[in-house]
Formats: sequence, structure tokens, C-alpha cells
Amino acid sequence: MPLQGAHAPGATPLTPDDVAGLKIRSITTHGELNEAEAGNIIRGRQWGLRSRLARLPQMLSDGFMQRLHREMFGEVWDWAGAYRERDTNIGVGHHLIRQELRRAYDDARAWLELGTYPPDELAVRLHYRLVTVHPFRNGNGRHARMVADLALIRHFKTDPLPWGSGALRSTDTTRRAYIDALVAADGRDFAPLLAFARSST
Repeated sequence: MPLQGAHAPGATPLTPDDVAGLKIRSITTHGELNEAEAGNIIRGRQWGLRSRLARLPQMLSDGFMQRLHREMFGEVWDWAGAYRERDTNIGVGHHLIRQELRRAYDDARAWLELGTYPPDELAVRLHYRLVTVHPFRNGNGRHARMVADLALIRHFKTDPLPWGSGALRSTDTTRRAYIDALVAADGRDFAPLLAFARSST
């Protein structure tokens, strides 16, 4: 049975098969789902802040990416941490997920070794690459932003990015600005995405 209420603009719609993976059967609306996921994400962040795995370049692996997703969403979804096995409205074909992630990991390692970008830009570009692959059924943007934040906090010893300081799950202008910035990055213009990630308004 589909969840009631609208999902966030630009988000991957949940299929009936996805919804069948809900561990909390009392959830019937997107609002209730968002609330449950928000609590789980806080615990996932706490895991990332403590884990010895959450450092570059160790983070650049399928094992870490899947574990982080499971820590962020595993109390809500039984498919948390598993790469999707179908194509979605966003992302590469499901059969290309591991290949494209390896390319993203290799590029990020090179940026790190060569000092190609300052820390916040490296984090934003890694986030973008993960979002474009879109490896999981849902939660990809939140997962990719968490990866970026953990890279900054745990590896570079700097503050996380504010990401517009808005609720990106909502239908407000903050999410619209984020989506527009991702589209600009698709065209190789990263300035809007960097400006958005660095912005606190």
C-alpha cells in the first residue's frame, strides 16, 4: 500500500515493493516516515563519528558506503545498505552501480593524493558523484551528504558543510535550490552546488 502525502520534489518515488520493506508497520504517511528516518539518521551519524572506518581513503569502498547506509536507515527499512536491483528515475543503470562507484572512489583518491581541491570542494564533489550513481533504493542524497560531512570532520578535522541549513526533505525553496545546483553540476558547473553547500541560508 502506498504511503499517503507527497514525497519530496526530485526524490525517487517509493514503489510498493520498497514500502513492503518498512520495519515500522504503523507508518502510513510520508511525514511519519520522515520522522522515523530522521531519528535513525541521527544514530547513523553518531556511528560515523565514532567508527574507525570513517576516514579517507578507507571510506572509499562499497563496504563502508553500504554499512553507513544501513546505520542511517536500517531501523526503518529492511533493504537498508543493499544496492538497488532495479533502475530508477535517477542514477545509473543498476548493473553499473559497482563499476561507477569504483570510478568515483578512484577519482576521490586521486584528488586526495594530488591535493586537487580544497577539503570542502573535495567533499562536495564526492557527494555529487555518489548522488549521480544513486546506488540505493532511497536516501541517496542524505547518505551522500553524510559521507561528505564525515570526510570533513573525521579526515580533514574541519566543520561539516551547512548545506543551506534547510530541511532538504521538505518542499521548500531550499530543496529546490539544491536540486537546481545538482542539475548545474550535471552540466559541469559546480559553482552553484559549492555555493549552496557552503551557504547557511
